[in-house]
Amino acid sequence: MRVSVIGGSSVDSATDGVAEELGERLADHGHAVVCGGLGGVMEAVCRGASEAGGHTIGILPGGDPDGANAYVDTAIATDLNHARNPIVVMNGDAVIAVDGGPGTLSELGHARALDKPVAGLDTHRVDSVDGIEHVATPAAAVDYVEAAVSNVE
Repeated sequence: MRVSVIGGSSVDSATDGVAEELGERLADHGHAVVCGGLGGVMEAVCRGASEAGGHTIGILPGGDPDGANAYVDTAIATDLNHARNPIVVMNGDAVIAVDGGPGTLSELGHARALDKPVAGLDTHRVDSVDGIEHVATPAAAVDYVEAAVSNVE
């Protein structure tokens, strides 16, 4: 399956490590990573997936596919800036959010509007929005989205 990973474009070393471990776990389970293709969580999750032999897809905000981080296998240039956020979540069977700012918050909204299963690792908590399963570890995030997608199929 394809899993959209969303999160902060600028993160501390601890969050970088969480995102990299998440990428490794997703690749180990045979899942492709879809993300925004830039830095921070996006680069770390792609690095982890790439180093574990997984496939990574970057949906870029700009018009140049060469703007992707070095760990993106398939770069898709959109020239849409933040309007590409729904495309990132639309292209995953499930979504995992790691940390994040306002862009991640918008992607969470799109994910729920599209009825995608969502796992959150130290990300936004919005009391009035149901459907985001907050978890403590990358392993728990992968377990949750796998179970949620298999229950839908």
